[in-house]
Amino acid sequence: MKEWLNAHVPVWMDVLSHPSLWWQAGAMLACLLLAWAVDRRYEVWLSRYLTSGDHSRAGLMALAASRRLAFPAALSLFLLIAWGVYAQLQLRGALLWVSLSLAVAFLLVRLAVYLLSGALKPGSLLRASENAIVAVVWLGVALHLLDWLPGVLAALDRAAVTIGDTRVSMLLVLRALSVALLVVVLTLWLSRLLERRVSESRHLSPSAQVGINKVLKLVLLTLGTVIALQVLGVNLAALAVIGGTLGLGVGLGLQRIVSNFISGFILLVDGSVKPGDVVTVEDMSGTRYGWVHELRSRYIVIRDRDGVDTLMPNENLIINPVINWSYGGESVRMKVPIQISYADDPERAMALLEESANAHDRVQADPAPSARLMAFGDNGIDLELRVWINSPELGINNVRSDINLAIWRAFKANGITRPLPQRELRLPAPVPPGDTGRRQGGDDRSVECGG
Repeated sequence: MKEWLNAHVPVWMDVLSHPSLWWQAGAMLACLLLAWAVDRRYEVWLSRYLTSGDHSRAGLMALAASRRLAFPAALSLFLLIAWGVYAQLQLRGALLWVSLSLAVAFLLVRLAVYLLSGALKPGSLLRASENAIVAVVWLGVALHLLDWLPGVLAALDRAAVTIGDTRVSMLLVLRALSVALLVVVLTLWLSRLLERRVSESRHLSPSAQVGINKVLKLVLLTLGTVIALQVLGVNLAALAVIGGTLGLGVGLGLQRIVSNFISGFILLVDGSVKPGDVVTVEDMSGTRYGWVHELRSRYIVIRDRDGVDTLMPNENLIINPVINWSYGGESVRMKVPIQISYADDPERAMALLEESANAHDRVQADPAPSARLMAFGDNGIDLELRVWINSPELGINNVRSDINLAIWRAFKANGITRPLPQRELRLPAPVPPGDTGRRQGGDDRSVECGG
């Protein structure tokens, strides 16, 4: 270590004492200030331009990209001009060249992170990843410019262990992690791009779009994994044997997850449930009613009328009864039971029921509403109104409530009454003392109670 310091410290001191270094440092500072000023001015202009009118989606994406790249692009341009001036004057511009290399690397990293934001959700993790990538790239560029990179790579390669016939070094591990990260990110980016294209297609049903997107993502991830293994030089034949053994053990432990995954594909293929359908699903926790908001590979999202999303495993829709109100068509039949008094005219009441139903805008005229006399009950005559309503996804109980309210108004206006429950109670007469031979019930008093 002492010999290394004795060899390099005098060189560094000589470089630091050279006047050209300070002139280059001043030029770098001027480039930074100019780039910062250009970035601020561009931000102000861009905010005014965005509020001036409507813009296309492609235009907004281009403007967002330019906003992210404004500072590193301006810095790279000014450093390139400064380095060119030094080169024309035949002055030493090594520091400017290093700064230009770092600025270009910063520009490329920002461009890559912006492109990846289409595949990954923007957030603190993405920003932290950008900072980490910039630090790693700058470190690599600095080591390369200082000609230290070969020594660092050799040291990482010497730090190795042997597992069987395979030699695993730190360099191999870093390469594997880098390739795996690159493949996963590129696969997600390409998958998101293709999903967006498929979702914009007007010739595919929602279920077909979801199915195609899932198949594309699975195929791309599988293909990316195979490519990454080949790049790393992994023997795929040996990996197939190990993968088969591990797959058997993992499959036994993850059979419910696999079952939900396969059930999701079955739902997509047969088209029994698709996004936008109104369904009622019964499971161990109760009955779920709502709209199919989204189909995922492992679960289905059902949104009820309160805006609450229920994540239900796909397997539940295969093994449990499911009522799909949108499967057979755009209309369903609804029954409204009602009871009238024996003193009222049932034919008049049935006509009022049909008139009340016809007044609702969601009740279909064909088939027309029909009223039926179902039975003679204990307290009154049992009637039933049967109507066909359209757009069940807009709700059924709201139509039922409107029709019941219209029936109540019609009955009140025409003197049709609802019967009250009636019960007949028989109270035995009291038995005189000593008269035990009298037949009880012979002098019963009957009282009719209504209420």
